[in-house]
Amino acid sequence: MHLKVLLISDVYFPRVNGVSTSIRSFRGDLAATGVDTTLVVPAYPGQPEDEEPGVLRVASAAVPRDPEDRRMRGGALRAALASLDGSRFDLVHVQTPFVAHYAGVRCARRRGIPVVATYHTLFEEYLHCYVPLLPRVLGRGIARAFTRSQCRQLDAIVAPSEPMQALLGEYGVTTPTRVIPTGLPADRFVAGDGARFRAAHGIPAARPVLLYVGRVAHEKNIDFLVHAFREVRAARPDALLVIAGEGPARAHLAALLRELGLERDVAFGGYLERRRALLDCYAAADVFVFASRTETQGLVLLEAMAQSRAVVSTAHLGTASVLQSGCGAAVVPEERAAFARAVLDFLADADRAARAGAVGRRYAEGWSSAAMARRLAGFYGEVLSSRSDAARSPSGPAPARES
Repeated sequence: MHLKVLLISDVYFPRVNGVSTSIRSFRGDLAATGVDTTLVVPAYPGQPEDEEPGVLRVASAAVPRDPEDRRMRGGALRAALASLDGSRFDLVHVQTPFVAHYAGVRCARRRGIPVVATYHTLFEEYLHCYVPLLPRVLGRGIARAFTRSQCRQLDAIVAPSEPMQALLGEYGVTTPTRVIPTGLPADRFVAGDGARFRAAHGIPAARPVLLYVGRVAHEKNIDFLVHAFREVRAARPDALLVIAGEGPARAHLAALLRELGLERDVAFGGYLERRRALLDCYAAADVFVFASRTETQGLVLLEAMAQSRAVVSTAHLGTASVLQSGCGAAVVPEERAAFARAVLDFLADADRAARAGAVGRRYAEGWSSAAMARRLAGFYGEVLSSRSDAARSPSGPAPARES
């Protein structure tokens, strides 16, 4: 099978998040399955020239109250898509639900080809975090209506996890949906150098390190990790929490740390270069900690496991599909004392932590990106076949079927 797919996203590197990671991971492995991709994404200020082939950057504007993201300008996006009119595409795959969604749907309809979207975003939690004055019930209703409206415009949906697929069903989405998680590329299993990271950041070799990696955002529930860390320090006053990432909650967290007297015991690492620095950071940690309520998958959990780290995490939504029996992680309720105890158990027993890390690495090996890309390529073929069958049917398209 040789297909040409047009990918459109409101976000991509150098903006670091799960969507960017997912796109890059799938693009690299889809090529090996015979699927060629062209990616249309925003340009970022000061961004170096793309090293990846097939990436089309679109002039963009700032997003109000969001220093990290960019909004593709409408005229520039239309011009970019028009520049591809001479190229054949079999399918459009939208990665984000903002400007990219509507541009992707219009492009697919104009070309008469199917449009698929990956549902990465849990809107009701985002609204709750970023519009706190909006009543929770009202925000939930708005988010679900918005999701149903967008999903009706699609031929098919990719859900990164079974809980995400189930949630879409609860929303009333009837568009055919397939669960295809983002897999781990082979380079995520290359062993990082923890000693190098510690030396570079002045962290003593024997100091216990807890690590969070991800967007520093309100919906990631980092406040909970900070409060649990405070309880860890009651028993291990030499412990250090490293927060690797950037985001809009940075100032809020800094204020919280001052309030709790923890500002000298929590280090913000910022964004780390993924090929070496991030792997070194994982390897420097004694325990990886996570408590996000909004993940549609939780790829950083698998990255930590791939580096043989002991993991302590809650299990909400997509993370529950990763944190299955046999993964080696300590899965605990969102309760500070229980979370702190699980961390302290690993810090008190290095052999136990090492065994958990070894189990986690073997588990992560089952989530290879190559296998997930083969599943996605197969799904593309099914969507195209379904569209073709519907076009040949004298009675029109068949009713939507859950897959």
